Amino acid sequence: MPRFRHLLTLTLGAALLHLPTVQAEELPAAIKKIEAKGAKIVGQFDAPDGLRGYAAQYQNRGMALYLTPDGQHVILGNLYDAEGNDLSSAPLQKLVYAPMAKEVWAKFEKSSWIADGNKDAPRVVYLFSDPNCPYCNMFWEQARPWVDAGKVQLRHIMVGIIREDSPGKSAALLAAKDPSKTLNDHEKAGKASTLKALKEIPAAVQAKLDANMQLMDELELSATPAIFYLDDKGELQQQQGAPSPDKLVKILGPK
Repeated sequence: MPRFRHLLTLTLGAALLHLPTVQAEELPAAIKKIEAKGAKIVGQFDAPDGLRGYAAQYQNRGMALYLTPDGQHVILGNLYDAEGNDLSSAPLQKLVYAPMAKEVWAKFEKSSWIADGNKDAPRVVYLFSDPNCPYCNMFWEQARPWVDAGKVQLRHIMVGIIREDSPGKSAALLAAKDPSKTLNDHEKAGKASTLKALKEIPAAVQAKLDANMQLMDELELSATPAIFYLDDKGELQQQQGAPSPDKLVKILGPK
């Protein structure tokens, strides 16, 4: 199961999901019974031996339903062929997880983030970042070769969760005349940073922080950095914490 698919299975908030449903009148009675239990039927797919496949979303988890040829029974779970190939994974990715991931990425794009790197960089990576987070600073350092080479732009979705002055420091970054430069100076200085928390946060800046925190809460994330990126297949993946060297290449691409 892809990493972000696993994340969606466990944590993605219902407020993010607006997947279209198959019209109720198109559904067989046995599938309607499953729908009545809270499953959202989002599409149909081909299945072998007279089975009819239905992709469903239940509690933010994708699941495959198989209607038997007599129309009287529904089998729930992944279906494998004689060679051990998972016949359910691809339909669920296309009909459930891909639309979910697309919507999450759009949420990131609309959030209040600070750019780190070339705006024309071929790869974009989002991360929830706290100014007092040592692991955010570690990832910032790890990413320098890619960012400095113009290959990656990091987009820091600023939040304040670690210390009492974290919201004020995030506000100071968002309210700065040049947020990108101010963030760069702060991260480059590390523990020696002189960034001062705003004692009074302007309403407009507070609204940005609140929206970022709401997005973090909807994803049920509890720590920073929470890093999101598109893999080589264009599928959304997530990394919690500063990545190991092998994962760093997956996130940022080849040097």
